Amino acid sequence: FPSHDRGVGTLSVKYMLFNVSSLRSSIKDLFKEEKVRSVIASTPADEVARIMDKYDLVALPVVDERGALLGRITIDDVVDVIKEEADKDYQMASGISEDVEYSDNIITLTRARLPWLLIGMGGGLVSANIIGVFDISARPEMAIFMPLIAAMGGNVGIQSAALVVKALANSSVLDETLWQKLWKELRVGLINGVVCSMVILAVSLLFRMDLSLCITAGVALFFVILFASFFGTWIPMTLHRFGIDPALATGPFVTTLNDIFGLIIYFSVGHYWMDQIDALQWAHEIRELSLNFF
Repeated sequence: FPSHDRGVGTLSVKYMLFNVSSLRSSIKDLFKEEKVRSVIASTPADEVARIMDKYDLVALPVVDERGALLGRITIDDVVDVIKEEADKDYQMASGISEDVEYSDNIITLTRARLPWLLIGMGGGLVSANIIGVFDISARPEMAIFMPLIAAMGGNVGIQSAALVVKALANSSVLDETLWQKLWKELRVGLINGVVCSMVILAVSLLFRMDLSLCITAGVALFFVILFASFFGTWIPMTLHRFGIDPALATGPFVTTLNDIFGLIIYFSVGHYWMDQIDALQWAHEIRELSLNFF
């Protein structure tokens, strides 16, 4: 750094030790002139950790608003920040709203875990009401695939949300617009939906289950996976846009909502498809009676 305290390049200790030909060698003949990556003193710690991780830095200069050197941050200073952020994201993804340790008292642990349990219970009550609205007693055979539909919707949503949250954490998705990311995830969901639907249809037929029920489950699963992929991508990116930690989307939040919408899709497809089959059977019976009559 020259007298005006501005960074003009970099010089590694290893390069200097192996390339100094004499004690009279000048630094200006050894250093690499390039833009020096640095952060100002007010940069958030998690942003510093992201920069050092992205560029594989072991040290990062700290400057003021004028670019004058104030000090440096080394990788060992950042390790604790990285660990804290990882622990925070893991807890939030597990539905724990506060930063707690297992050694904390019972009241603290309960306060951190209870809110999302209540939200999950509320989602379960909504799902129960949906089953009541669609009157499953009229189609009791549809209950067979309810756990599968709910589980697949939750799993696909968490997968999509986890990938987006990871991309947002290292800023690898910031160069894509929301619609570009959604379109990409929809294509992934389309492929996954087709494969999973074909598998469930084949397995169901193998066990000699009702054909109309097998088709209902396969078609519904396709749309559930497609919706969950879209929803699991849209939620964390929307939260990030509004300054809310997107890790919130990888927990019970997305799982609960996907369970609700998954059941709505399943019963909607099931009732429509089976009503069409009943209508066709009714028309066939009327035709048979007409032929017998004449």
